[in-house]
Amino acid sequence: MTDDTATKPHEEITDVVIRLAGDSGDGMQLTGSQFTAVSALAGNDLATLPDFPAEIRAPAGTLPGVSAFQVRISSEDISTPGDIADVLVAMNPAALRSELPKVRPGGMVIVNGDGFGERDLEKAGYDANPLEDGSLDEYHVVEVPMTSLTVTKVKELGVKGRDAERSKNFFALGLLCWMYSRNPSDLRDWIEQRFSSNELVKNSNLTAFEVGWSFGETTELIPVTRSVAPMERPPGTYRNIDGNTGIAWGSSPRHS
Repeated sequence: MTDDTATKPHEEITDVVIRLAGDSGDGMQLTGSQFTAVSALAGNDLATLPDFPAEIRAPAGTLPGVSAFQVRISSEDISTPGDIADVLVAMNPAALRSELPKVRPGGMVIVNGDGFGERDLEKAGYDANPLEDGSLDEYHVVEVPMTSLTVTKVKELGVKGRDAERSKNFFALGLLCWMYSRNPSDLRDWIEQRFSSNELVKNSNLTAFEVGWSFGETTELIPVTRSVAPMERPPGTYRNIDGNTGIAWGSSPRHS
């Protein structure tokens, strides 16, 4: 994997809203939070909206079990995570059906094509495959075989069975980081640290991330890269926190 995106056209944008969705076990919260972290390191202003499913996990592949994460990154001062998404990453039909109404017409919809089997479509309540029936014509649809590409590469490391599929969220993360010119070294360093206690899992996630990045570089499905310039702000120490952390700090005597 290289960091060079000069081989494809590049656009500077001021603002983008990205929404990731999948089963509650697909790692969408982790993927979203790490894309947020590298965007913070890039100097963007940002706002996030994690959308958790119920604590009692619904059956896999069904609408009630969908977990989503929305992040807005900008070169300007923002205060909301955005009303509607410019990009949706959907890992299965349930995620697509649940979250598509939150995407603007003309927006990009990236789907894990491997997750759209007949049984998956039935569980999500589709009578026909939306990737084939024309119902997505008003969107820019990018169908990516995330699962099979991930499995093919991580099996070379000795990962077997369903464990080989678990890194597909890092494929999605690698693809997004390429699309929006995030620094891949920041993600590599985080993966190295976060999974340092399990060499196989660490290498699987690193590999999936690199495969996702490389897919973006080589595919003709996404013909342009984009970047969001850093926001101009006074020098100082800034911290990325969520609402729960903010409430905890606000109610703590140490931070009052």
